[in-house]
Amino acid sequence: MPMTAIILAAGEGTRMKSRHPKVMHKLLDRPLVSWVTRAAREAGAERIIVVVGHGADEVRAHLANENDVECVEQTERLGTGHATRVALEATGVCSGPVVILNGDLPLVSPETVRAFAESVGTGKHAAAILTMTPPDPFGYGRVELAADGTVARIVEQRDCTAEQSAGLLECNAGCYAFDGALLASHIAEIGNDNAQHEYYLPDMVEILRGHGHATTIVHCDDYREALGVNSRVQLAELSALARDAINTRLMEQGVTMLDPATTWIGPDVTVGRDTVLLPMTMLWGATTVGEECVLGPNTRLTNCTVADNVSLEETVGVDVTIEKDVTCGPRAYLRGGAHVLEGAHVGTHVEIKNSTIGRGSKVPHLSYIGDCTMGAGVNIGGGSITCNYDGVHKNRTTIGDNVFVGSDTMMVAPVTIGDGALVGASSCVVKDVPADALYLERADQRIVEGYASRRLERLKKGDA
Repeated sequence: MPMTAIILAAGEGTRMKSRHPKVMHKLLDRPLVSWVTRAAREAGAERIIVVVGHGADEVRAHLANENDVECVEQTERLGTGHATRVALEATGVCSGPVVILNGDLPLVSPETVRAFAESVGTGKHAAAILTMTPPDPFGYGRVELAADGTVARIVEQRDCTAEQSAGLLECNAGCYAFDGALLASHIAEIGNDNAQHEYYLPDMVEILRGHGHATTIVHCDDYREALGVNSRVQLAELSALARDAINTRLMEQGVTMLDPATTWIGPDVTVGRDTVLLPMTMLWGATTVGEECVLGPNTRLTNCTVADNVSLEETVGVDVTIEKDVTCGPRAYLRGGAHVLEGAHVGTHVEIKNSTIGRGSKVPHLSYIGDCTMGAGVNIGGGSITCNYDGVHKNRTTIGDNVFVGSDTMMVAPVTIGDGALVGASSCVVKDVPADALYLERADQRIVEGYASRRLERLKKGDA
């Protein structure tokens, strides 16, 4: 049966003390809300509806990249029951399982979301409450079960007796699943007769029970799945939990980590067997790393493709492709669609932008190569630059196979250097260089013997 996920993301999150909405704070490499949409998507949700409110434009702009997400704005933030009603009325959802999740629940798994939906998919139960048993239950509402296992009531922390605090172990995680038709039929019955004059979704459980419908629980075996983020301290704590889970999985798959506590990897990253990740390595986005690589220390890759047997030391890469047997760093920066072909070397203090570095070519140190197509077997001397920007346009440099470029060379684009050409050190290349030619642009050297000592004598005598 098709499942709908409604994600409540309208709150401000005042304890974050931020100008940004709480759900836009990142855990690892993605905002909190996208962890929840991801779980819903992988659980098989046919529709994913995010209720936005505080900072709505920022949340909408981010979620625009997730094509299967619908945003509904709660212009008046009058509680979770009101947010749910706004979502139902705006989208017309009125059938099938409806799972309502909080947008600050980054560790919830697709399996739990799927089980949650299935608990109300058979018609036996009208609603389900997501529960957990944390080490310290203080602050959570407790769920009291009837003899037949259905929910008798929810007892809030402030109303718990000492006996209930000790005896009721099921804690309410604040997420609910409903039979969509029953939810749509009775959502308007939620009242706001409370101190805050808000409409609270937990009241829906009592309303459905009053109409003779049974309510059950879905228990998280791992309580950490149901932990929310309300402060930056909690964000750091849950980030560490996510990091540890990802790192454990990768190590079990054959990846070596010298210090897992300082190795940070996003949930969509893949790493091949026998690859070694050294401290302070960060792999984000859709990065894929092959086998037998050594990455780090101090290496950060975002949306990169790295083949086998690659060594990246103190390297930052964003949106780049690195083929096998490449060495890079230390202190190198690759970005903007750079493509480093098999066996190439990018050295110390080198920046590569929107360029192809050919097979076996070398850019050893202190150079900038931007908007360049470079052939195989090229050697770029230290301190060389492709001058690709004229103040208005970016222009390309083309370097053929087996070209040798001397140190401190400026290549003023657009310019082409043919196969096998030699460019003398300290040249400024402003014209195309034919294949197999020597390009040398240098001021005449003049030597005046004994000049230094004679100058010094003049200065001592006060002569000009």
